Amino acid sequence: MERITVQTRPIEGQKPGTSGLRKKTNVFMEPHFLENFVQAIFTGIGGVVGKTLVLGGDGRYFNDHAAQVILRMAAAQGCAKVIIGQNALLSTPAASHMIRIRQTDGGIIMSASHNPGGPKEDFGVKFNTPNGGPAPEDVTDRIFAATKEITSYDIIETTDVDLDRIGDTSLGDMSVEVVDPVADYAALMEELFDFDAIAKLIAGGFRIRFDAMHAITGPYATAILQDRLGAPAGSVVNAVPLPDFGGGHPDPNPIWAKDLMDAMFADDAPDFGAASDGDGDRNMIVGRGAYVTPSDSLAVLAANAHLAPGYAKGLAGVARSMPTSGAVDRVAAARGLDCYETPTGWKFFGNLLDAGRATLCGEESAGTGSDHVREKDGLWAVLLWLNILAVNGKSVQQMLDDHWAEFGRNYYSRHDYEGVDATAAEGLMQAMRDQFATLPGQSFAGKTVASADEFSYDDPVDGSHSANQGIRIGFDGGGRVVFRLSGTGTVGATLRVYLEDVCEDPTAMNRDPQDALADIIAAAEAIAGIRDRTGREAPDVRT
Repeated sequence: MERITVQTRPIEGQKPGTSGLRKKTNVFMEPHFLENFVQAIFTGIGGVVGKTLVLGGDGRYFNDHAAQVILRMAAAQGCAKVIIGQNALLSTPAASHMIRIRQTDGGIIMSASHNPGGPKEDFGVKFNTPNGGPAPEDVTDRIFAATKEITSYDIIETTDVDLDRIGDTSLGDMSVEVVDPVADYAALMEELFDFDAIAKLIAGGFRIRFDAMHAITGPYATAILQDRLGAPAGSVVNAVPLPDFGGGHPDPNPIWAKDLMDAMFADDAPDFGAASDGDGDRNMIVGRGAYVTPSDSLAVLAANAHLAPGYAKGLAGVARSMPTSGAVDRVAAARGLDCYETPTGWKFFGNLLDAGRATLCGEESAGTGSDHVREKDGLWAVLLWLNILAVNGKSVQQMLDDHWAEFGRNYYSRHDYEGVDATAAEGLMQAMRDQFATLPGQSFAGKTVASADEFSYDDPVDGSHSANQGIRIGFDGGGRVVFRLSGTGTVGATLRVYLEDVCEDPTAMNRDPQDALADIIAAAEAIAGIRDRTGREAPDVRT
């Protein structure tokens, strides 16, 4: 075992996005690329001497090798201890929980979330702070600065640590604790939810289907839904995590989880369906013949969370990302709850959760969570839905119908244009900025523009300011369209267009969202010129 110093130089393209650094796997496998970024994390957090860190990932290709590199670098640089999931596996919410219950100095999560995995697909690394949440901008700024100044890194040359065996070992002077990745998380879920009520519902013939998409949530869902709650074997499908996610795209939406959608809209459909993503922090909820949008899911959970033991005392407040529909705002107004609108990125919820200002948070991109951890949590959302259904005895469709009857419906959809030429995408956004002063009062596809701006956010807890967080076009009557370039892709730019309209007519609550939003969609195209500027005739994904 030898500690060595490796000379290196800055590598372009290591600026962290909203959830760390994501690149093609073969980029991370290039000489020094992973090591440079890990060293930048260590530098950005003030070094790791004497610190304890959590380490784990979603099991995608390169996860096992990257874990060994990170362990050897941590040991070489004086880290006191690393707590790592067995076989370097930990879902993102489980890692957040581990950081919190062990009161560590943070953790490194290896994942590209919902992006595909494999030798030719995506890999990612991010740092979570001691509160369990993604690093805020001041930390990622320091990490990025370190990537531009790096000249060397220290690492130990030795054989791989055995990560298959649970227990304590060592790497040089550093302690390595290999833990069951599921146990602590499952215990937390049992504290929050009425497992007896859910088990009784399932024992009474209520059928569920959970699609783990060959990703990290498989072992968690199997242990909780089947082993603890009594769902029949096979209720969790695609349950074994695979390095390439079985060749699929582990993004829980109706496009990529088509097998689940087909099953839930079949004549013999189960009562309840759900899916989770690559690292376990996203979710999709489906009833028999009823798809629940993430925005509606957040609103329904906010209105009914008190039915679960962990939330029986009520909610301190709710928060949503700006592109997420205003459905939860209606619940908050009716229930007298504070409601916060933040930029996209779970890290923006962290201050609100830590300060006790919000209990439930959500994003339209299938992320929902609460103050139990500082990440969104796919399986948690599934269990909260099941707890609510177990108490009120309704179907998923009945839940939606009753919710819309009480609060109205926010028709909502997101159109994604993936792999768009970055220059063309930036040009599209700038062209709209140039029209902010002249758009109000103009009509497009029968919709009159009431407002046009770019969202910025002043954090009510620490006063930090975040600008350029998405272009908003508001229409008379409450409809709107939001344009945003996503930071989660690895090639080109992803243009996301968020479309929303408000319906309070009780006779018009069950229209197809694409039909209900037809005028908003047409207005968005007329304003932005997506077809002319990008060459795209239609979005790649509609959710």
